Amino acid sequence: MSKFVKNLIVDQIKKELAEVQDCVLVNVIGLDAGESGQLRDRLHEKNINIRVVKKSLAIRATEGTTLAPAFEGVGGSVAVCWGGSDFVSMVKEIVELDKDENNFEAFAACGGVLDGEALTPAAVAEISKWPTREEVLATIVAQLLGPGATLSAQLIGPGGTLAAQISEIDGAGTGASEEVAAEDTEEAPAEEAVAEEAPAEEAANEEESIEEAPAEEASADAEQEDAEEASDE
Repeated sequence: MSKFVKNLIVDQIKKELAEVQDCVLVNVIGLDAGESGQLRDRLHEKNINIRVVKKSLAIRATEGTTLAPAFEGVGGSVAVCWGGSDFVSMVKEIVELDKDENNFEAFAACGGVLDGEALTPAAVAEISKWPTREEVLATIVAQLLGPGATLSAQLIGPGGTLAAQISEIDGAGTGASEEVAAEDTEEAPAEEAVAEEAPAEEAANEEESIEEAPAEEASADAEQEDAEEASDE
């Protein structure tokens, strides 16, 4: 390979890894074309990128970057994996593929770098047991909402009790008002009955007065007739 071609490859690797901070190195030597295609498709579904590089060229391309420690002690050609929703999720997927000997027997994690520190295969396996970013966020949210839910329950509890007591008081007041109204309703017919009796008594008194008046007039007429007869004699 000419120096010109090597420089072109180094420049291409630099561009691809320019914004990559952490990565995992895997061995793909021994995979046939079919297995390599299946591997790339599976990694692509998880938004994981893979790039096969030669150690010497990778060292030149990553010199002075946080990825440089990953290639220390690595020989031959390796594949660089990066991307995914987060680093732990990517590592979990790679370790799962490493254990799948039925489909990718030659595939194996052989190192990497995290926060500028080189990772051994054992360290990669240990990271795969860490919680993912989504799991960490879910735990944090649960811890934040827990005290809030407790405080809300504590605030709502006394408020609900007070509201119930107020409702009971309002209910008692309404019942008393209804009883008073019922008593007033019962007394009203009695007063109306008394009022009806009064006109009846007045009518009876008037009739008696009318009956007595003719009798008195008849008596006066009789006395006048007796007086006239006495004067005639």
